[in-house]
Amino acid sequence: MSVIPDNTCLSQPGDSKAGDLGVIHPESQPYPQPASQQELLQEYTQLRERFQRTTNALASAAHDLKTPLAILNGYIELLQSEKLGPLNERQREVLRDMNSSGQRLQHFIQDFLTFSVLETGGLKMQYELGDMNGCLSEVCRLWSHRFQEKGLALYFLANDKLQPFPFDSAKVQRAVSNFLENAAKFTPAGGTVWLHAEAHMWERRNASKPDVSGERRRQDDLAHPNSIRISVSDTGPGIPPEYHLEVFDDFFRLPTNENQSDGMGLGLAIARRLVHGMGGKIWVESEFGAGCKFSFLLPLKPSPIVSTRGKSK
Repeated sequence: MSVIPDNTCLSQPGDSKAGDLGVIHPESQPYPQPASQQELLQEYTQLRERFQRTTNALASAAHDLKTPLAILNGYIELLQSEKLGPLNERQREVLRDMNSSGQRLQHFIQDFLTFSVLETGGLKMQYELGDMNGCLSEVCRLWSHRFQEKGLALYFLANDKLQPFPFDSAKVQRAVSNFLENAAKFTPAGGTVWLHAEAHMWERRNASKPDVSGERRRQDDLAHPNSIRISVSDTGPGIPPEYHLEVFDDFFRLPTNENQSDGMGLGLAIARRLVHGMGGKIWVESEFGAGCKFSFLLPLKPSPIVSTRGKSK
C-alpha cells in the first residue's frame, strides 16, 4: 500500500464532479483584466449622473416640503399671537417647542437645497464693489439675538484699513453665518466668539518668479495685500487635529459631538463650496479643548469662474 503525502492533490483526467479536488494550474486560470481608461471614464460618468439624479430628486422632495412647512409655521405664529383666543402657559410652551422644531426643519431644508445647487454647479457668483465691514456688521446684527439667548458674547470691530473691493456679499454672509452657527452651537454659555477681518498677503508660490529676500518680501506683503482674511474664533471645546480636513466634508459630524441631532453636517461643507466658488481658501485652526478658529481668504480681484462641485480641499 503506497503512502500519499499529505500535501499532494490528486486529479483524475476527465473527472470534474463537484467536490473533487484537483491540481490548479495558475497559468490556466483567467485573471481579471484591468479596466481601460475609457471604461473607467464611462463608469465614473454613469456614477456621476446617478448621483446627480439622486441629488436632484432629494432636492425636489425638500423643495416640496417648503410650502406645507411654511403653512404650519404660519399657523403656529397665529396661535402664539393669541388672536384666536388666549393660551395657558402649557399651551405656550408646546407652541414654542413646535415653532423651534419647525424653524430647525426649515433650516435643514434650506441647507440641503443650497447644497444641491452647489453640487450640481448651478450657483453663480455675483460680484459687486462693496464694503466688507458693512457686510460683516450686518451679519453680526442678525446673529446678536441668538448669541444673547445662549449667553454668549459676540464681538466684531470694524477694520478701517479694509478698502472696498468686488465680492459676492450674499455668499460671504452665508459662509460667515455658517461659521457663527457652528460657534453658537458648540460654545458653552458664558463663552466668547470673535469675528475679525483683515487685509492679507496670500502667497502663491510660483517657480518662474525670481526669489527675493525675506525682508523685501515682508515689506511688499504689507504694502500690497492681495486678499481679505475673515476669521471666526470661539472658546468652545475645539476639534482634534485628525478632523481638521474632514469637518468640511459633506454630511460630516464629529464623533465626539453630543448634539448629533443639531444639523445635517452641511454647514461647513456649504461654506467650503462657497469660498472655493469665489476663488478663496478655507481652513480651521484648533486643538481639542482649546477652541476653534475658522478662517477663509478671498482674493481682492475676483478669479475666473471656479466650479463649486466636488470635494477638493
